Amino acid sequence: MGTSTPETISLLGKDLAAELMGKVGFGELAYWLVAGRRPTAGETRLFEAVLVALADHGFTPTAIAARLTYLSAPDSLQGALAAGLLGGGSRFLGVTEDCGRFLADTLVEAGTERDYDVIALEAVRKAREQRRIIPGLGHPVHKEEDPRTPVLIGIAEQEGLRGPHLRLFEAIGRVHPQVLGRKLPLNGAGVCGAALADLGLPTDLLRGFALLARAAGLLGQLAEERRRPIANDIYLTVDRNAVYEPLPGSRED
Repeated sequence: MGTSTPETISLLGKDLAAELMGKVGFGELAYWLVAGRRPTAGETRLFEAVLVALADHGFTPTAIAARLTYLSAPDSLQGALAAGLLGGGSRFLGVTEDCGRFLADTLVEAGTERDYDVIALEAVRKAREQRRIIPGLGHPVHKEEDPRTPVLIGIAEQEGLRGPHLRLFEAIGRVHPQVLGRKLPLNGAGVCGAALADLGLPTDLLRGFALLARAAGLLGQLAEERRRPIANDIYLTVDRNAVYEPLPGSRED
């Protein structure tokens, strides 16, 4: 992928200094590094929209973990960033990969069937029977609609990239009330996973793109922590309001 000599640095078969720097955007390069091919302008637009959508979502556990780690170890910026990134899992950030995998597996199971509402209804019913959560469905804050979802779908449509994963995800949004008895929004992390899968990126690497985006957001959180620190207030709020309960059987019990 890359190599260097005393005089040059080569990356992706290009001269880094002469052919890439100042000519290729970071998002475009990230896609290129993983996909092994340079994205089209439309692919770059959709991919970078996904990165923007996932960069920050306020005081999520990942942001709080980064700020508190920075409070504890201000000499370790990398530790604070790592703490935030390590919190990317099935509830935050990891939904991007989980949704992409779910959609890809569902399409494989569907075989030649291409009525997305039919596929979606069967997938939701199966998930309900198995008591599994459908990745990308529902959001703790955006109860009616995640504002990122229609924008990403719109960009994909404009660029001719609204493929089977996004179409299936939209179908899940239409049919799930028939099975669940209530309507839940398609969340931004889920639509990001669907969009990345439609871009042809490996589903088992999709969480990496969410982490790539969130790294920028966490760096912004840490920059703000330096300007307007709140981590110590978070720590004191928890510490001073925690209720001590002795273990059963202890002398204090």
